[in-house]
Amino acid sequence: METQSFVLAKRPVGLPDESAFKLKRSSLKDELKDKELNLHGLFYSVDPYMRGRMNDAKSYVEPFILDQPINGGVVARVSESKDPDFKKGDLVLGQLPWATEMIVSSSQVHKINTTEKLASEYLGVLGMTGLTAYFGLLKIGQPKAGETVIISGAAGAVGCVVGQIAKIKGCKVVGIVGTNEKAKLLKNDFHFDETINYNDATDLASLVKQACPDGIDIFYDNVGGVISDAIIPNINFHGRIVLCGQIALYNAKEIPMGPRIQPYLLTRSILMQGFTIGNFSEHFAEGTAALDGWLKEGKLKSSQTIVEGFAELPKALLGLFSGKNIGKMIVKAEN
Repeated sequence: METQSFVLAKRPVGLPDESAFKLKRSSLKDELKDKELNLHGLFYSVDPYMRGRMNDAKSYVEPFILDQPINGGVVARVSESKDPDFKKGDLVLGQLPWATEMIVSSSQVHKINTTEKLASEYLGVLGMTGLTAYFGLLKIGQPKAGETVIISGAAGAVGCVVGQIAKIKGCKVVGIVGTNEKAKLLKNDFHFDETINYNDATDLASLVKQACPDGIDIFYDNVGGVISDAIIPNINFHGRIVLCGQIALYNAKEIPMGPRIQPYLLTRSILMQGFTIGNFSEHFAEGTAALDGWLKEGKLKSSQTIVEGFAELPKALLGLFSGKNIGKMIVKAEN
């Protein structure tokens, strides 16, 4: 059986382009070993953290290996199984290669109990995206009813969910976005109280202050850079900064110097904490159950940008860095 896979062709400097990826064709072995599965990829997650893995640098996750398949969150269908716990047609989720067909150990995946129509939710609101929003806001931000929560990258995969959970908890929610279309969507579909288009702002700090007249209690930061610089001076005493992402800096050739924020943290007793989702792995069941419950009750909506075609994976990943997505960006392979 032939498979296609995307490998990392080179380590980019600055913003990558499609030359960093190479499509390879190869053949899979004919016979499976015990506990192996032959999988057909259905849905592929593209995420900003993948940019960091393209660098040969020490981090919380290993870098991608040159000339080897890129991997990430994938929902796949079992085509053949040598494990009695899995049968042909089962849907599974795992950290898997960007490949159309693959042979993996059954220990690398777990079954998801859903229809193929809903399977992509396990890469979004019911997966790492939703859990990142849930634990970052609730465990670090610890929102209280009546507080003001501001979110950068608010129309992105995590930001959409953070805003909705904050509303469930009775907070005022302000979202920072890059287009008027996204601003309108957050207010009309996800019930954000206020939105700010940073691309239309000549004085972003003043717009933040205007949107948050009582100050900011929780800042959920997905972006960093000048957007964070404009928000932090407006944070209240005993405010919390949830440091989830810094997408504005991922493609920087050198880290730019910004305002010194320590005086704000010190004099206002502000907590600033970074995290990765693995910090809360022991509590995944709790988070998934809560997210699933809110989804079924209609309190939480899913937002996805679905890109059709396995060949579009590199373009979809690069699109994250120019704001091409609303909600979770997912690539759907051909059946």
